Amino acid sequence: MSELVLVTGASGGRQGQTGRHVSEMLLARGVPIRAFVHKLDERSDRLRGLGAEIVEGDFLDAASVRRAVDGVSAIYFAYPVKDGLLDATAIMALAAREAGITRLVNLVMLRSSLDAPTPRMRQNYLSEQVFEWAGIEVAHLRATVFYENLRALVRSNLSVNGPIRLPWGDESTVIPLVSAEDVARVGVGLLTKPSLPSPSSYPVIGAVLALGDIIATFGRVLERDLRYEDITDEEWRREALARGSNQHAVEHLSQLWRFFRTAGLRPSVIEFQVTDTIEYLGGAKPKTFEAFVREERAALGANAPSVQGLSGGVRTTL
Repeated sequence: MSELVLVTGASGGRQGQTGRHVSEMLLARGVPIRAFVHKLDERSDRLRGLGAEIVEGDFLDAASVRRAVDGVSAIYFAYPVKDGLLDATAIMALAAREAGITRLVNLVMLRSSLDAPTPRMRQNYLSEQVFEWAGIEVAHLRATVFYENLRALVRSNLSVNGPIRLPWGDESTVIPLVSAEDVARVGVGLLTKPSLPSPSSYPVIGAVLALGDIIATFGRVLERDLRYEDITDEEWRREALARGSNQHAVEHLSQLWRFFRTAGLRPSVIEFQVTDTIEYLGGAKPKTFEAFVREERAALGANAPSVQGLSGGVRTTL
């Protein structure tokens, strides 16, 4: 495939930055891309240096979206976890239909239905319907919680040598996870295959881990004694908002954590098992959570002193 691909979220945002990974992977394959960025900065300069065409615009500005779509053959659509998804979807669907786009890869969340456990997931379902109605070939990439989300969740606690404070219940709570790079690999596979395999939605899970295993992995790799503290949903909301998270994301994540905490899931539950999508469409086995944490050791403060001078082990405060 050598046709021009429009990649939204190309500079990378606050979540998994799949758009940046998709951009870099396509360019490495020799696929020309147009990077749709919210503002011009050093991140867009870097993409330009790699060979990307850069276009500045806004998901919610129809004129800029139409300019971005003009002349491309495929689109990677990744709207950030904030307000405006349905408006952005309608604008992109209209522009894609008018431009005769042959394929659109739509990044959504693992669950997408009218009765999904969070408002964002319910919006994802409506977004999918809009793209289907637009009459373009669309693939829905259903990604679960990014490893990068966990990195962000624990980093602030680790930096002050405090407990990892989350409303996740006890250590048996199970979380399905995936690396943003693996999601991007699948996205690239869907963008570049001659035809899309059936069905039109592709679940992407790279690991299914209990909370105790997640905390133990952080402790083992960072060589620190980590203490987990179960907190209320309201406490987590207040702390997340104080750290600068937007209200839409906080509400989505708060309800997602409640779902995982109360669902009574175990790693063997069929709904949440590692999928073959990553290897089949992305061309590589899923990155393990431990491998990800090892890559992030420096950013997570691997050489910081252990909690209360101890090393190894996991302690839980409930």
